[in-house]
Amino acid sequence: MRVHNFRSRRAGGSTVVEFALVAPIVLLLMCAILEFSLLFFTTMTMQYAVREAARYGVTGQSDKDPSGGNQRYKAVLQVLRDNSVGMYDMVSPVITVNGTTYATTSAYSNTMFGAPGDIVSIRVDCSWKFVTPLIGALFKDGKLSFTVGATMLNETWNSL
Repeated sequence: MRVHNFRSRRAGGSTVVEFALVAPIVLLLMCAILEFSLLFFTTMTMQYAVREAARYGVTGQSDKDPSGGNQRYKAVLQVLRDNSVGMYDMVSPVITVNGTTYATTSAYSNTMFGAPGDIVSIRVDCSWKFVTPLIGALFKDGKLSFTVGATMLNETWNSL
């Protein structure tokens, strides 16, 4: 005699339906976790980059100028870029030094980081655009703005 297990056959269809209902929620949560993890990584990376740029800037050096022209501000910005491990261009930075915002690179100058003995405060306003549309819908324009900064005292150096 054969015993038919009708119950197990009927349960197979409900498993597919349950998966179809739960899978989008689980995938959204996984995407949210990944997105916020990348956001926190970016925040910490930019904070590190600003701190390293400030540490370099207070020495008065200009040897890291990518154009080779010994421009101090170019050298400090290059250190900022190098230490941001590629996040610099992703966050659309706006740089503020000692309360003056430099929205365009044409406003930069060698005096923007102060003279020996001056306190220099570097602040970078960043904007993070969310990739996941449902998470981005929770924020204005799908972006989250954050600010990182560092304040240090310029060392004494010989100006050239």
